[in-house]
Amino acid sequence: MTDTAAASPPMDLHKTLGQVRVLEMADGRAVIEYEAGMHMCHSGGVVQGGFVCGWIDAAMAHASMSQTGPDMTPMSLELKVSFFAPARPGKVVAEGWIERSGKSTSFAEGRLLGPNGEVLAKATTTIRLMPRARVEAAARAVAE
Repeated sequence: MTDTAAASPPMDLHKTLGQVRVLEMADGRAVIEYEAGMHMCHSGGVVQGGFVCGWIDAAMAHASMSQTGPDMTPMSLELKVSFFAPARPGKVVAEGWIERSGKSTSFAEGRLLGPNGEVLAKATTTIRLMPRARVEAAARAVAE
């Protein structure tokens, strides 16, 4: 695997999720703007729930990375999402924050906001903090 190949999956992931930009990422908090497209929808223009989960999960992971730096990788151990209203095509904002963090485990919360600031979904997660080098070595071993 080349350095270029190693760098492209995150950018492909951001593109797949419709990430527009990271609005905030500091002090255990992250805010990310996404563009929900019709290609992400099922019946009646409702965004498929997996995208909603992915957006909030990414915001919570970014919140974790804002505390740990680039040498640690946040790995979701569990994720619970409650849906309050449908996400529709257009801009949405995912927010994530760390509630409590230890040496190897963090607890985070997040939410997805619609274009008018209404809460569309909320989530909680338990994150295992793993050394990035270990995660990348395991990925290389599987790819070979």
